[in-house]
Amino acid sequence: MKSISAGVLKVAYFETGPEDGQPVILLHGFPYDARAHSAVSALLAAKGFRCLVPFLRGYGPTRFLSLDTMRTGQQAAIAADLLAFMDALSISRALLGGYDWGGRAACIVAALWPERVEGLVSCGQAYNIQDIANAWQPAAPEAEARYWYMYYFNTERGRAGLTRNRRNLCRHIWSLWSPTWRFDDATFAATAASFDNPDFVEIVLHSYRHRFGAVAGDPTLDDIEARLAAQPDIEVPCIALQGKDDGVDPPTAEDDGSWHLKGPYERKIIAQAGHNLPQEAPEAFASAILSLAAHD
Repeated sequence: MKSISAGVLKVAYFETGPEDGQPVILLHGFPYDARAHSAVSALLAAKGFRCLVPFLRGYGPTRFLSLDTMRTGQQAAIAADLLAFMDALSISRALLGGYDWGGRAACIVAALWPERVEGLVSCGQAYNIQDIANAWQPAAPEAEARYWYMYYFNTERGRAGLTRNRRNLCRHIWSLWSPTWRFDDATFAATAASFDNPDFVEIVLHSYRHRFGAVAGDPTLDDIEARLAAQPDIEVPCIALQGKDDGVDPPTAEDDGSWHLKGPYERKIIAQAGHNLPQEAPEAFASAILSLAAHD
C-alpha cells in the first residue's frame, strides 16, 4: 500500500503493474473498499497496465490533511478527489473504472474533464451523476423499497445505527445487494476494517443526505455542483456493466441514462453477479477495460 497527498486528503492506494504501463484507476463504492478491485488489478497488471486503486475519503487509511475540512460525501467531492489524485501522480490521462460512489466519481471526471479520460467502465447505471434538483421525485415502489438505507441515513436513528452497528449493517447490505455472491467471513472482515476510519460515518451520512438536498455541501465545491446540475453528457468511450443479480440497482429493459452517453457506448449484463461487480466478476470487468484500451 502507498499513500500520497492529493487535494484535501492523504490518499492510501494500491498500485500494481509496471510504472510505465498505461494507467488505469479503479474506484470502489459504499460499503466496500479498494480490495474490491484486487483481482481486476492482478489481471490488468499481468497485461502491462499500471493499476491504481485508492481508498475513497472516509475509508481505510485515507485521511483528511486538516481538521477544518468539511467532511462531505457529496458527488463533487469524490470527483474532485479523483482529479487531485491524478494530478498528484502526474497522470494526464487514464482509463477509469468504478461502481457505486467510485463509478460516480469516474463519470463526473469523464463528463467535466474528458481530456483526462481515455475510456470509462461504469457499473450499474451507465450515467451515474446525481440529479439533485429532482431527487425528491418518487421512484417506483419496488425501487423505493430497495433504497431503504438512504432514508435510514437521513435520520438520527440511522446515524446511531451506522455508528453502533456498522459492520453488521454493511454485511447485511452486501447480502442484499449481491444475493448470489458467496463471500466468506475473511473477505468481509478484510474490507470491514476500512469502516473504522474516523470519518466513515460522517462521510456516509453526508453523502446520502446531500443527494436529496437535505444538507448543504462544501461551498468550495459549489462550482462543480452547478456544472453537474446541468446533467452534462459523457463523450468519452464507455462500457456499462450491470450485474444481473444486483439487489439495489437491477438492470432494466430500458437503458436508463444512456442518452447522456454521446461517445462509443456498449452495455453488458453480467450473469451471476450483483452490485459489487469487480469483486464478483473480475474477468468481465478486466475485459471491459481491455476492450477500451484496444480502441484508444
